[in-house]
Amino acid sequence: MKNNRRDFIKYTGLAGAGLLVGCSPKDIKVGSARNIVSGKERKQVFNMTGYAAPAMETVRLGFIGLGSRGPGHLNNASLLGGVEIKALCDIRPESIAAAKRRMKGQGHNPDIYTAGENDWKKVCERPDIDVIYIATPWHLHTPMALYAMEHGKHVCCEIPVATTLEECWQLVETSERTRKHCVMLENNCYDFFELMTLNMVRQGFFGEIIHGECAYIHDLLEMNFSKTQYQDMWRLKQNASRNGNLYPTHGLGPICQIMNINRGDKMDYLVSMSSNDFMMGPMAKELAAKDDFYKPFADKNFRGNMNTTSIRTLKGRTIMLQHDVTSPRVYSRIHLVSGTKASALKFPLPGRIATGHKDWVTPEELKALEEKYQPAIVRKVGELAKQVGGHGGKDFLMNWRVIDCLRNGLPMDMDVYDGVLWSSMFPLSEISVSNRSSAVDIPDFTAGKWQTNQPVDISMAQGGNTQIKL
Repeated sequence: MKNNRRDFIKYTGLAGAGLLVGCSPKDIKVGSARNIVSGKERKQVFNMTGYAAPAMETVRLGFIGLGSRGPGHLNNASLLGGVEIKALCDIRPESIAAAKRRMKGQGHNPDIYTAGENDWKKVCERPDIDVIYIATPWHLHTPMALYAMEHGKHVCCEIPVATTLEECWQLVETSERTRKHCVMLENNCYDFFELMTLNMVRQGFFGEIIHGECAYIHDLLEMNFSKTQYQDMWRLKQNASRNGNLYPTHGLGPICQIMNINRGDKMDYLVSMSSNDFMMGPMAKELAAKDDFYKPFADKNFRGNMNTTSIRTLKGRTIMLQHDVTSPRVYSRIHLVSGTKASALKFPLPGRIATGHKDWVTPEELKALEEKYQPAIVRKVGELAKQVGGHGGKDFLMNWRVIDCLRNGLPMDMDVYDGVLWSSMFPLSEISVSNRSSAVDIPDFTAGKWQTNQPVDISMAQGGNTQIKL
């Protein structure tokens, strides 16, 4: 196989790890998109960007997966007025018991589903549930989301919402056909500095946005090899079988909103490069020498420790996206915003702002900017969110916002196109890495509607009436 992008796409067809690679979007007209699964040009059935589902006074919820992330979402929802928690599902009875203890006294009495690996389907099939929360291992996200939408449920799914291009297209087409929301729960879009910089962008503070940098740099090496952290070692298995950016959305989501990706601009193509693995393989061998449990991992070819992906948009902006969860690095999502008038950088903490060609503003000047550009959602719910907690309050802000939009019939800040685009960096980066970092075209999941879709608006001009029970 020749080492150029067109021959790579031509000859692979079905790339490794079940990735489906379609024809280049450069070969099709703007305003449509080629479905990478079928190879046919796709026209949008219904535009889910800006779609407001019928308002519901009471939002009835079912939760699937109560291991790591699920309990936090459950706790947030249990504190909201206009919410009924109808069902809890997990294959481990002890996880459900712990979750029920945490929500004691909140007035909810959900039914329990823990009979086996397919018991979650019964939750999706219930006619008295409106929304399914999914917080299970990655490979289950898309199948569960598809089943829930097919049974008339909106979906709130943990990240990434999909791990292959085929899954991305399935989610788009099912959400459009059923007119059910598929919201990926990217909590960092609701972190306080990210919300503030988004608000500053909307008000022209940064001028024209030129470049953004984002990442997920978080030392999870010991957690990945823990026997108890991830059920059936699912996350370690992903790291042993996929080589690219496996967890792209944490830093990418806020930068995409700032750049109006899918809403005025679109990603055009990417190139991706991974280092060798210097950490996971040696640890697997070291553990296997002491414990037979780890022997199946001793000879695995783990993904490179650091992945760097560069993205160019159709309007000429650039994004640098990194992923490293196995090196001894200080936690960072970077969150660099570079414009023609100003710039911002969140990590290393504390966040900073610079104007013109000057150095960072003083702490006193930054405080004044924070007061001036504090978003409406933070003014309304921010302090209560910090009291509830959950990654400093951003989890609660996100869940409050999702429920408030559903109760008031408002469009979602993060729709299905956002979720699948941000998640698609996972398989697309793999394709580039496996072909010596050749450029790979990025699908247009909106079928051209990015040209007329409106930017994300969290001005709180509507809604905001969902009560908090503290």
